[in-house]
Amino acid sequence: MTALTAVTATLIVLAKAPEPGRVKTRLCPPATAEEAADVAAAALLDTLEATAAVPGGRTLVALTGRLSRAARRVELARALARTDRTRQRGEGLGERIVAAHTAAAARHPGAATLQVGMDTPQIDALLLGECLDRLRGADAVLGPARDGGWWALGLNDPRAVAPVAEVPMSRDDTGERTLHALGAAGLRVALLPELTDVDLAADARAVAAEVPGSRFARAVERLTAFRTAAPGAAR
Repeated sequence: MTALTAVTATLIVLAKAPEPGRVKTRLCPPATAEEAADVAAAALLDTLEATAAVPGGRTLVALTGRLSRAARRVELARALARTDRTRQRGEGLGERIVAAHTAAAARHPGAATLQVGMDTPQIDALLLGECLDRLRGADAVLGPARDGGWWALGLNDPRAVAPVAEVPMSRDDTGERTLHALGAAGLRVALLPELTDVDLAADARAVAAEVPGSRFARAVERLTAFRTAAPGAAR
């Protein structure tokens, strides 16, 4: 896809250090806190691999949490060393999203932004490139998630992110409200493919089936194999 090589963009990954007990808690049970953190770490590593492979793209990780206590911290430290990094800033998720795009605009003036999280490890460089290609014909792109939220937000001008600060997050109408806020600000918004983000055990199994052989799929398989091998094991 030669059009993708002409796109200069910052790939923002909004991430939380996968500390046991602080990430993917809705996977528990059946997972333990340590297993859930390992699944989250695998998802983040797969995501960083995808963003790093986008032609013309640069990765900026907006991170919160303590990497020193994270699952797979050595592997994550190596992956993060190949990215730009900033700390998440702001009271709520909306403010942190705005801060991340603002940081990207300051680091790489004139570059578009495409933000993802660490809940969609099924994404790959081809899909992200197609998202950027779609952004060329719009002011913004939004990727709806099946739970009513969204998995990706792209902006030709990152400074146009401001309306997102007022959108209530983590609700079943967050995607609809975000789309409305962007449109009300005068932006032409193109929709991206709908994806499943990983919140519950059923989500993890479904997404793992989409990306066999990935770090994420192997982490989920280990969890499933453990439960199968010891169905009556005490937690």
